[in-house]
Amino acid sequence: MNPFGNKRYNSYNEYFKRTFGQRIQKVSVDAGFTCPNRDGSKGTGGCTYCNNDAFNPSYCQPSKPVVLQINEGIAFHKIRYRRALKYLAYFQTYSNTYAPLEQLKPLFNEALAHPDVVGLVIGTRPDCIDEQKLEYFSSVARNHYLIIEYGLESTSNKTLELINRGHTHQESVDAISRTAAMGIKTGAHLIFGLPGETREEMLNQVDEISSLPLTTIKFHQLQIVRNTVMADQFKENPDLFRLFTLDEYLDFIVRFIERLNPGMVIERFTGEVPPRFLVSKPWSELRADQVALMIERELEIRNSWQGKFYAEK
Repeated sequence: MNPFGNKRYNSYNEYFKRTFGQRIQKVSVDAGFTCPNRDGSKGTGGCTYCNNDAFNPSYCQPSKPVVLQINEGIAFHKIRYRRALKYLAYFQTYSNTYAPLEQLKPLFNEALAHPDVVGLVIGTRPDCIDEQKLEYFSSVARNHYLIIEYGLESTSNKTLELINRGHTHQESVDAISRTAAMGIKTGAHLIFGLPGETREEMLNQVDEISSLPLTTIKFHQLQIVRNTVMADQFKENPDLFRLFTLDEYLDFIVRFIERLNPGMVIERFTGEVPPRFLVSKPWSELRADQVALMIERELEIRNSWQGKFYAEK
């Protein structure tokens, strides 16, 4: 029996309504970080699929103070989302814990001092966290909403090596477990369609993901973005890639979430990249909310829901 009322999955919007009692909007901040697989400490070039310009809003520029980026972001979102009254500062670009704590604290504290900001969303990598940082985040989380989102991308070490992540899946498990143990909300990001993974291998990741202490999760279909190593690979050898058609993705994601831990909040089902950045353009004209409606319709047709076939282990 569907436990989610009007929805057939654990919806991010409903989660925020339960948590805050009102609409909350994320506003992005670019604090000028880099990544250990970019600066040479673990590698160079970054992840093969990554071009941060493809999702970084125009108002996000690391040369601007954090508070100015927040103010410009709020002005933008007030036009697009008039009902949002409070905001979460979303430190999104690159790895936002990849610096000493004494450098991080002033940035996060500046965001939290903004009168319209009620919390932080911090995107980072599992190899960019330590006990000292977790202790600081734990203290912040006692009085503010705070979630650390880790880029997992895949549970396959072979895939992680192929896309130049520079860390293992076990490092992801350890980081998520340590973060959750400190009373800090955790999020994760997965990409479906990475080269070398079959549909069944991707689907079978759900059991491992469901066992993690995650608060939220994001799913993205692989999109080939300009000015990336993957774009060059796609041009040179397109047979390495098997990109999802819309119908294939709808079937796949429904099968995935049927087995997903129902306690995990699904933040999004698909990624959105401005068409000018895309080399591959399957169903790129559809917005994420449109695809979400299609997924929910497919769940209704199948009389299914998130966690229908989940079995706790």
